[in-house]
Amino acid sequence: KLCGYLQKLSGKGPLRGFRSRWFVFDPRRCYLYYFKGPQEPLPLGHLDIASACFSYHQPEAGAAAAGDEPAAFEVHSPGGAVTVLKAATRQDMTYWLQELQQKRWEYCNNLDAAKRDSRTSPTPSDFAKGLVAKDNPGTILSQNASAERARNILAVETSPTDLVGEQAASQPAPVQGSAINFSLKQWSTEIKNSMSSLRKGSNENRKSVFYTTEEWELLDPTPKDLEDSMALEEKRKHVAEGNKGRGLTSSAFPFDFGRIPHKARRPLKDMIASSKNRNSSDSSPTEWCSGSGNRLVSELQLKYQTQQEELEKLKKDLLSQKELVRLLQQTVRSSQYDKYFASRLCEGVPKDTLELLHQKDDQILGLNNQLEKLNLEKDSLQQEVKNLKCKVGELNERLGMLMETIQAKDEVIMKLSHQLSECEDNISFQCGAISSPTATCTNKELQELDRLKDNLQGYKTQNKFLNKEILELSALRRNAETREREWQAKYTSLEAKLCQIESKYLILLQEMKTPVCSEDQSPAREVITQLLEDALKAEPSEQPEQAFFKPHLVSEYDIYGFQTVPEDDDEEKLVAKSRALDLRSLSLSENREISTGVKWENYLASTMNREMMRCVELKNLIRSGIPHEHRSKMWKWCVNLHVKKFKDSAVPGYFQTLLQKALEKPNPASKQIELDLLRTLPNNKHYSSPTSEGIQKLRNVLLAFSWRNPDIGYCQGLNRLVAIALLYLEQEDAFWCLVTIVEIFMPRDYYTKTLLGSQVDQRVFKDLLSEKLPRLHAHFEQYKVDYTLITFNWFLVVFVDSVVSDILFKIWDSFLYEGPKVIFRFALALFKYKEEEILKLQDSMSIFKYLRYFTRTILDARKLTAIAFGDLNPFPLRQIRNRRAYHLEKVRLELTELEAIREDFLRERETCVEKRDLISDDEEDS
Repeated sequence: KLCGYLQKLSGKGPLRGFRSRWFVFDPRRCYLYYFKGPQEPLPLGHLDIASACFSYHQPEAGAAAAGDEPAAFEVHSPGGAVTVLKAATRQDMTYWLQELQQKRWEYCNNLDAAKRDSRTSPTPSDFAKGLVAKDNPGTILSQNASAERARNILAVETSPTDLVGEQAASQPAPVQGSAINFSLKQWSTEIKNSMSSLRKGSNENRKSVFYTTEEWELLDPTPKDLEDSMALEEKRKHVAEGNKGRGLTSSAFPFDFGRIPHKARRPLKDMIASSKNRNSSDSSPTEWCSGSGNRLVSELQLKYQTQQEELEKLKKDLLSQKELVRLLQQTVRSSQYDKYFASRLCEGVPKDTLELLHQKDDQILGLNNQLEKLNLEKDSLQQEVKNLKCKVGELNERLGMLMETIQAKDEVIMKLSHQLSECEDNISFQCGAISSPTATCTNKELQELDRLKDNLQGYKTQNKFLNKEILELSALRRNAETREREWQAKYTSLEAKLCQIESKYLILLQEMKTPVCSEDQSPAREVITQLLEDALKAEPSEQPEQAFFKPHLVSEYDIYGFQTVPEDDDEEKLVAKSRALDLRSLSLSENREISTGVKWENYLASTMNREMMRCVELKNLIRSGIPHEHRSKMWKWCVNLHVKKFKDSAVPGYFQTLLQKALEKPNPASKQIELDLLRTLPNNKHYSSPTSEGIQKLRNVLLAFSWRNPDIGYCQGLNRLVAIALLYLEQEDAFWCLVTIVEIFMPRDYYTKTLLGSQVDQRVFKDLLSEKLPRLHAHFEQYKVDYTLITFNWFLVVFVDSVVSDILFKIWDSFLYEGPKVIFRFALALFKYKEEEILKLQDSMSIFKYLRYFTRTILDARKLTAIAFGDLNPFPLRQIRNRRAYHLEKVRLELTELEAIREDFLRERETCVEKRDLISDDEEDS
């Protein structure tokens, strides 16, 4: 995939310069879109590569010698517009040029309308899986052999760097120092992209720039502020040291802002940067003060040192006073003890007891003295440890200074050595010049010769590229002239055919307006017969060169494998061909502002190095329709998103185990599965015959599911769900897709024998129709039309065989991502699309007949999607769940009553002889 970063020259006046842009090539239209970044949903613009030519300039001798080689090239568009692009290296520039040349060559040699149309374009094998991946294996281009051989000879092969390709989306954009990455021209697109990124940011973690409620600005400090700041910093240091001693850590951001009102708001990250600069000034104040500020800081430092010395003296005095107080306390305590013992002796206490008390008292005093000594030793050791830490810090600082000094001396030595070698070389050159004057001239000539050789190689490369460009442009011009002559001839033949058809229609209209003959002899019957024959007859075979330019308006099968025109019924064949022509006309005339494929390519490129996740941008992309080549990947991702917990709990090889068990031991559902295989999608070539590859895969998935869910086993309708899934998924992924629909999306009993959940959804849909489309609901009630007989199948098989294939797969895209609510949305949208036509019908038979086929007359998928996801809002899922619960109870009561009536009927039949011959439908089936 051709994508990557390039610098684009844009702007006017002082804003003109190179700006980094993310470029993505769209092969469908041969456009080179450029975005502000890989994650942007909308492009800033595009370049039409199909009609462009390329050139670049060889660098001048001085620039090449200095190594400053420009890697800029020019894209010349029709009308004289020149776009200057610059790659990071000349290697990247060469790669971009050769790839753009190759893309232009391939596109211009493949201008057949059917091959250019995305509806029938070949499917890239690295994206698509399933049955549709095997269709359209490729297109053989009829190229000029001599021109192709010359192109190969003149080709300049090179490989890209990390700034080209999908992996470049994870790389930072190369920024030019002088470039201003701002564009006034595309301001509206950039605003849209910014809003989109804000919406996306609600689902992803991202860094933001916050603004404070008050205004902040860093000021030059006054002397008083400096003094206060110094005191506050000293206090903070003491607190931090105390916290460290207690095992705590202080704040990592000791910021001190000066707050004043200011007009302009400043981001918090700017405030933090300013605060960091201010904090760094605490260690070296001379970095942010100048002039008188330097003198003031030096005075404050001296004052601070003297205060520190006085503080140390006071601490020593305090310690000596504490020691004196301690000695006085001991003296007082001993005197009190002596007084106490003397009083006791006078009172007649035994002498032995007194001696024992004296001994214990002496021991206590000794222990206290010893404890005090140990505390003193501990304090001294702690002080010694602190001093040692300070010394270690000083030594580390000295070591760092010494290392820096050594490094500086090494640099000086290297510089002096280099100068010495240069001087020696100059001396030797001078000596050589004196000895042989021709040696200097020879060296200069050799250097000049090397420079000329380099320039010659560069001019050869440029010459090869320009020759190849001229050759390609000449060949493309000749091809365009040939195509123009062919198209002119084709246009003449089509104009003649159109004149013939118009003359027949004029005859037919004139006859219908004023008939001049009887009905049997009227020319209208003959004209109608002739027109029908012309419309249904096969196209005549043409020569290969004519077939290449022939527009293939209606092919036998569409890209999904569905038959576009039936073979048996002429009337249905005419209607189907008319519908196919309308679809073709719609696809050719639809609005093509920005290719949906490019939006998808850009989104998938932005998820190369991050996991895809749910977001508003992805939901809107899926609602607009997944491109054909990415549908396999996205369907598989959607299925895995819903069944992740089931797959994580399952054993490895779970699907193969179920399939092997089903093949070895058939279950009751096997017989019904075999009967329904060929009746699944008979109008699709992948399921049309017993030997089709899709039939075997369909059988395997249905058998495996019947063993996983024996309560359901198999129900008619599951085969169509699996058949649609297999068109884009492999067998195991289609199996999990069926699990997602039956066991996660749909309520219980949706596909059981009673179809209880399906009946409930029809009643919920009736409520929604009466709420969203009250006029249509009243119209149906007036003529007693039970439209649920039509919509029941829509819900059961998710619109398979009910709408045209293009709309069907867009419905499935949203259905697999959002769930069953999408079915209600599109069912209501189908009715709203044709509401006025239905209201014009005034009897129940015509209404019911119209409801049977009206969905296949809806061809505009974009309009239908806009109705489903726009006009019908709001559409809360909680409302659907509540109504399902309400109607579920009612349906269960009704089924209970029916069962009671059935049991009464059976008892009455057994007792009454006349009714014994009557049997129920279930008994008749068995």
